[in-house]
Amino acid sequence: MTHQDNVGPVCSLKFVTLLVALVPELLFPGAGVQLQDNGYDGLLIAINPQVSEDQNLIPNIKEMITEASFYLFNATKRRVFFRKIKILIPTTWKANNYSKVKQELYEKANVIVTDWYGAHGDDPYTLQYRGCGKEGKYIHFTSNFLLKDDLTAGYGPRGRVFVHEWAHLRWGVFDEYNNEKPFYINGQNQIKVTRCSSDITGIFVCEKGPCPQENCIISKLFKEGCMFIYNSTQNATASIMFMQSLSSVVEFCDAHTHNQEAPNLQNQMCSLRSAWDVITDSADFNHSFPMNGTGLPPPPVFSFIQAGDKVVCLVLDVSSKMEEADRLLRLQQAAEFYLMQIVEIHTFVGIVSFNSKGEIRAQLHQINSDDDRKLLVSHLPSTVSAEAQTSVCSGLKKGFEVVEKLNGKAHGSVMILVTSGGDEHIGNCLLTVLSSGSTIHSIALGSSVVENLEELSHHTGGVKFFVPDKSNSNSMIDAFSRIPSGTGDIFQQRIQLESMGENVKPHHQLKNTVTVDNSVGNDTTFLVTWQTSGPPEIALVDPNGRKYYTSDFITNPALRTARLCIPGTAEPGLWTYTLNNTHHSLQALKVTVTSRASSSAMPPATVEVFVERDSPRFPHPVMIYANVRKGIYPILNATVTATIEPETADPVVLKLFDDGAGNIQMNAPRKSVGRHEEEQKWGFSRVSSGGSFSVLGVLADPHPDVFPPCKIIDLEAVKVEEEVTLSWTAPGEDYDQGQANSYEIRMSQSLQKIQDDFNNAILVNISKLLSPQQAGTKEIFTFSPKLFTNGPDHQPDGETQESHRIYVAIRAIDKNSLKSAVSNIAQVSLFIPPNSAPVLARDHLILKGVLTAVSSIGIICLTIAVTHYILNRKKRADKKENGTKLI
Repeated sequence: MTHQDNVGPVCSLKFVTLLVALVPELLFPGAGVQLQDNGYDGLLIAINPQVSEDQNLIPNIKEMITEASFYLFNATKRRVFFRKIKILIPTTWKANNYSKVKQELYEKANVIVTDWYGAHGDDPYTLQYRGCGKEGKYIHFTSNFLLKDDLTAGYGPRGRVFVHEWAHLRWGVFDEYNNEKPFYINGQNQIKVTRCSSDITGIFVCEKGPCPQENCIISKLFKEGCMFIYNSTQNATASIMFMQSLSSVVEFCDAHTHNQEAPNLQNQMCSLRSAWDVITDSADFNHSFPMNGTGLPPPPVFSFIQAGDKVVCLVLDVSSKMEEADRLLRLQQAAEFYLMQIVEIHTFVGIVSFNSKGEIRAQLHQINSDDDRKLLVSHLPSTVSAEAQTSVCSGLKKGFEVVEKLNGKAHGSVMILVTSGGDEHIGNCLLTVLSSGSTIHSIALGSSVVENLEELSHHTGGVKFFVPDKSNSNSMIDAFSRIPSGTGDIFQQRIQLESMGENVKPHHQLKNTVTVDNSVGNDTTFLVTWQTSGPPEIALVDPNGRKYYTSDFITNPALRTARLCIPGTAEPGLWTYTLNNTHHSLQALKVTVTSRASSSAMPPATVEVFVERDSPRFPHPVMIYANVRKGIYPILNATVTATIEPETADPVVLKLFDDGAGNIQMNAPRKSVGRHEEEQKWGFSRVSSGGSFSVLGVLADPHPDVFPPCKIIDLEAVKVEEEVTLSWTAPGEDYDQGQANSYEIRMSQSLQKIQDDFNNAILVNISKLLSPQQAGTKEIFTFSPKLFTNGPDHQPDGETQESHRIYVAIRAIDKNSLKSAVSNIAQVSLFIPPNSAPVLARDHLILKGVLTAVSSIGIICLTIAVTHYILNRKKRADKKENGTKLI
């Protein structure tokens, strides 16, 4: 078999989202942060335009990061601190001699500050979805959290909170608490509190105050309303990922303090490893050493930037290669779509074309009306040149010349570069582009993709797209639709509801429906494009039965487009469109539907899509994610379909899940949005391009199976009478696709043994377990562990006969005997001795002498009550929770 070291298949990615029920938030790692000489540079904090200007917000952010820097420096044993911070001020705030942005965009921020929509609280959180040791997307704070000091009573000082969230974001560690499982029973039949470290002390309380533990126990379970309140004064120094609010806590849990038995996300996602173990394995720690001396590092330096006028230049290839596969026509259609519908009002736009040389077609022109948009459309290139040679550098040079005429610099400008590839000299201007301060979004047409083209986008923070030479592909328009605005203002952005393209036979139809949900509807536009002369017969019917025909659309015969803007707010519900190919030959007909938010009081549902991989080389997997949400609330259980368009092969359609399959877990908001009656009736639809990706070293077909099933990360064990019931999400034959061949389940009474030596743990008889189901399906298996627990030969060293806790793990095997990684370890207490309740361990969990009588509690009782009120104020709508605020 041959080994190809060149760039492998290039694909474009499109996501379609349809609401079935209300996907946790899922995105890409924070951009631009570099660790140099122990200090982090380039941390970008962005304030959303919807946040009202407040004179205290910026000082509070500065104070938080400064405090966090010193706390982090000590917590990491003098390894890292924050040195240079950028704060992106929204354009909705007054100008105040802020520096102008270069390539900083809201969408690239490591920390975002927004307001919650609705009364769901002010939880800080990190969008963290990629697994243990992997970077997250961003940290989120509300303006309330940053402005209202009373919230710190529960969360602790803001600087400590930031370090907790930074560990999520930068190093991929997880929370060490569990609000759903605040207690567990250990191998010695003792009730333990889910915590790290076990040295943290506190007392049990019932609904009316402190109580003996027996009052909290009914039928071997904790009574609802009982909780564990942590003492405000502690000696324990760990852990920041458990409770950073305690003043004594200044460290992460390490191998000596980590509680491997605790049923928390850190143990589940990181295979029982401590947070410090994961952190010290990171690239940050592999390339840095503790600083000498005993002094603290210098405080962070803050710079403030604000976007000025938005400036965009289209840099369009007109070489003879653009004549192939209707490339020029599809470019014209997509560019018209962008100019007429996507680019925001008041934006300055210029147009440049290039082959071996660049040519300015339109100097910067500000968009203030539809006439301005039409004027720019008239300057789009209408023909290709006879010259096949292309010079991207020449095109970009002219683009910079255009945008620099506004302010003398290209800082903050955007270049939309469209090229048919084939230019081997892009590297000649790479340094010039990087120093320009401009962001380059690149759209590559056909298969002549040059790697340096991707570098232009990657290093300037732009998005890269690939458009295959397929007549029925709508990827060009999807790419222009996906180009970010950079402001973060979802209420001003176009949202794509539909993208459909088919090759339609003569006198046949393309017919479909698109949902306009009640969160969108303003400026709703239907765009129809075709290949040959003359538009198809168009019929569009709204939810009330009103009909629109071809004559109602504004047509552009030269570009073969027809556009209809629905006046006012489009009627919510199902819109049906029919395109009839009246031409005498087969042709591609395509439909694109976009809209804007219907109200500034309700954020619309959005889908953000992205592709990630640990390595661009085969056989490392490519991971596809979608983030479906309203505002910043996740929308659960949406049907999400990813369509991957290779260079030449047919599109591949994958279904994405939020059911725990694969390696997806996150520290996201604990609330999800509810659904309005209209959404339950119609659902909603969204479309977004995920950009492009390429893979190196792909083996020629047929190649051997190199993809095992994915790791199971949601294994759970529950005792049901005398048996144990296991549940998990089925992996696939290849990662989370297809159907595995078999399972291997093992158990042990020793946590250490099953963790370190899975192959020699006790094999569970699974003869009654049917073959694995399709990936994403919930699996359930029940077995009796009696023989195992009664056998004298399997008692782990150092444990007594009273130990009745078992640990279970599983792995999947495919048809070629490739095995997945061992799953998370589930644990279960088999039984509690009859006529006795679990005995609480005497390890300082209860303060002796405090619970003798209500009348003698005095000030202690009052302190507990007040503490309980403060620490749980944001949870009033939920069940009462235990202890101090955990983030």
